[in-house]
Amino acid sequence: MYFGLNGFAVGMWVVHIPSIEQKTGITHSTLGLLLLVLGGAAFTGMQVAGPLVDKLGQRRLVPAAGILLGIALAGPGLATNWWTLGLTLILIGFGNGSIDVGMNAQAVVVERGYPRPIMAAFHAMWSIGGAIAAVVGAATLRADVPPEVTLASAGVLCIVLSLVASRFLLEATVPPEDHVEVERARPPAKLVWALGGLAFGLMLSEGVANDWAALHFRDILGTSVSTAAYAYGAFAVAMTVGRFLTDRVAAVVGPAAIVRWGAAMAAVGLTLVIVVPWVPVALVGWAIFGLGLAGGVPQLFTAAGNLDPRSSGALMARVVGLGYVGLLAGPALIGGLAHWMPLNIAFILPVVLCVLTFFGGPVLKKDVN
Repeated sequence: MYFGLNGFAVGMWVVHIPSIEQKTGITHSTLGLLLLVLGGAAFTGMQVAGPLVDKLGQRRLVPAAGILLGIALAGPGLATNWWTLGLTLILIGFGNGSIDVGMNAQAVVVERGYPRPIMAAFHAMWSIGGAIAAVVGAATLRADVPPEVTLASAGVLCIVLSLVASRFLLEATVPPEDHVEVERARPPAKLVWALGGLAFGLMLSEGVANDWAALHFRDILGTSVSTAAYAYGAFAVAMTVGRFLTDRVAAVVGPAAIVRWGAAMAAVGLTLVIVVPWVPVALVGWAIFGLGLAGGVPQLFTAAGNLDPRSSGALMARVVGLGYVGLLAGPALIGGLAHWMPLNIAFILPVVLCVLTFFGGPVLKKDVN
């Protein structure tokens, strides 16, 4: 439920960005800076939440983060200028980052007691929550419901669901071990950084699709704005379906194969987008790209959470945090490259990162799952 709740909260904010921008009277450039502030607050929330998960426990932190996110979600609708909007976005970012680490750590605990991998299905529920938000947000905007009413109502719903779902959370249990065994079992830092680096590359690639797929159709293939929307739609639907399928495949072939061959599939899909300037093939390319990226990040998060049960929150915060940096950096890097070369050529960057992930994937064959 927390994954769906998080996706719904983020989706409700995203859907209302244009109306909030108009209401507060801010410019596009100011909005861009405020979104960077939101991203920085989310990263900070992840790093703060990681150690707190280990100290206070997931059953305390996850509901608290969900409640904070629900309260903060009402803020943008009440903002009247850039600085009040900025303050509310700091709260949204911090709450989002905190719940992101906490719910992924909880998913690792649930998965340990399950007979097969299920992490990717949790991430699929995030996408479902975002899709529900898109439908609800579009309907309320069409009905001229004020954004402050819609966002406040969504915030109340998030708070209620956080409280209800808290009853079903599990607490991580770690068997006692002597000090020598704990020191010996502590995961090497280079392994944590390796997982974080792979997450960075895959989530950077995902961020590129989120922000640039539709623009690729409009600017490179010359489609209408309405047709351009299908590019991101193909990517998003394929990624959601792929996440529902990934767990059963991972149970058979293992997490390393999911990361490696998924990255290879993503590289092939985006290469089609780059080299074939025809809408039907490009649609297939974006879908293959989404399908390839679907399973890798959940496997990396599971691996991070299983490195050391005593500090799973802190370790996951590092890996999730690096991935989130990639998600934010990807669109900006592509935008910078697009000033110097055609947009489709700039997409070579995520292709290269996917190829590097293919070669780096065997790190998951270490005993981290």
